[in-house]
Amino acid sequence: MAAVFGATALTDAFNVAFRIPNLFRRLFGEGAFSQAFVPALAHAKERDGEEATRRLVDAVATALAWSLLATCVIGVAGAPALVWALASGLRKDPHSFDAAVLMTRWMFPYIGFMSMVALAAGILNTWKRYAVPAATPVLLNLCMIAAAWLGAPWFKSMGIEPIYAMAAGVMAGGVLQLAVQVPVLARLGLLPRIGLAASQVRDAWRDPGVRHVLGMMAPALLGVGVAQLSLLINTQIASHLATGSVTWLFYADRLMEFPTSLLGVALGVVLMPQLAAARATGDSDRYSAMLDWGLRLTVLLAVPAAAGLMLFATPLVATLFHYGAFRDTDVMQVSLALGGYGVGLLGLVAIKVLAPGFYADQDMRTPVRIAVAVLVITQLLNVALVPLLRHAGLALSIGIGALINAAWLLVGLKRRGSYEPGPGWGRFLLQVFAATALLAVYLMWASSSFPWLAWRNTEAAHRVLMLAVLLAGSLAIYFGALWAAGLKLRQFVTR
Repeated sequence: MAAVFGATALTDAFNVAFRIPNLFRRLFGEGAFSQAFVPALAHAKERDGEEATRRLVDAVATALAWSLLATCVIGVAGAPALVWALASGLRKDPHSFDAAVLMTRWMFPYIGFMSMVALAAGILNTWKRYAVPAATPVLLNLCMIAAAWLGAPWFKSMGIEPIYAMAAGVMAGGVLQLAVQVPVLARLGLLPRIGLAASQVRDAWRDPGVRHVLGMMAPALLGVGVAQLSLLINTQIASHLATGSVTWLFYADRLMEFPTSLLGVALGVVLMPQLAAARATGDSDRYSAMLDWGLRLTVLLAVPAAAGLMLFATPLVATLFHYGAFRDTDVMQVSLALGGYGVGLLGLVAIKVLAPGFYADQDMRTPVRIAVAVLVITQLLNVALVPLLRHAGLALSIGIGALINAAWLLVGLKRRGSYEPGPGWGRFLLQVFAATALLAVYLMWASSSFPWLAWRNTEAAHRVLMLAVLLAGSLAIYFGALWAAGLKLRQFVTR
């Protein structure tokens, strides 16, 4: 995408249009819905048996499907208002605003597919079938890569704006992600039966299990809504900054999401049903031990990753994105934003571990209250930082807010007695931060000692090879320092 499109007003338009269905997906999909549905499903499976659990799945699927259909119709019709609410700054270029509206209409049905994917993933994860739900997002990536690589030139040859190929790629990715889940659910006998008759829909909404999920979703919707409101405000601010600001933040966000998803989302997916099951059986020791394991693994991997995002940003951005239409100035702007995100990476990952601790206890309200307070703090930080740092100030505000959010969640779990840190945390933190300090010195040397921007198209292979060698050196230095300090990594695997 970077090589084909660069960072322009039209890429800003695509990123705004893509954020709108993603915003609603966080409400109906892996956000509020999953936070309410997975604990309820795990509780039903533990207490009520599989037959009652299947009835719950059918009723929830019916209610969700019809809600999504209504939402998609309204979203397609109201696309201009949605784009204006998210990024009114695009109006400075009417062509990009119109493009954003059109792409929003094309991509809005994506939330329907992805929300049903979240339903399927919640079922499979509760039955401890993690592989397929974990692999399906790859299909969206492949479709978007194909859209940029093959679709954009074809659209251009047809006289169609090439950026529209990305919207087609997004929709194809949504369809394929749902399609691969269906056979797995069918083999397990867990494929939801969606009611089509009016009486079936009415019965689904009256089902006690659905009402319970809705009751849990209400505060979760507020919590997720707060996070999405923060994103909406930040996108709105970015749309009024220099052209390309939305796109710079998007590329920085891709790199920040790599460790967040690889570690935080994976841990959250595995921990949520297990924590819920531990709560359902009253096993508080297991509950606390799983949180402790998740937090230690978070610190072990997120702290050095944060150092990499902050101190090694330019080599990462240049090697991944600096080709074709992507300019030197784009690399520097993305690197600045990436440094801001890196400040809060530990918090962003830790939230994925700590929040399920509340959700598994069917407490949605505490994380919501914390999220509301952090939203206010983040926007106050924006007031102070954006005039000085422009788009990078938005990223830094999010990073600082994430650290505050994670710390607040941790204190809340400790105060209620749900989480008791295991022994050895002081020594463990000293080992991790000492190893990270050594890594930081190495990364600063590696970032400044090679002409990363000069190695562009003609020496791209050399740049990729150099990055791989230096990252391998980073792994050796960090884990070698941990080994020398006496940290036994086996404890994270065999627990």
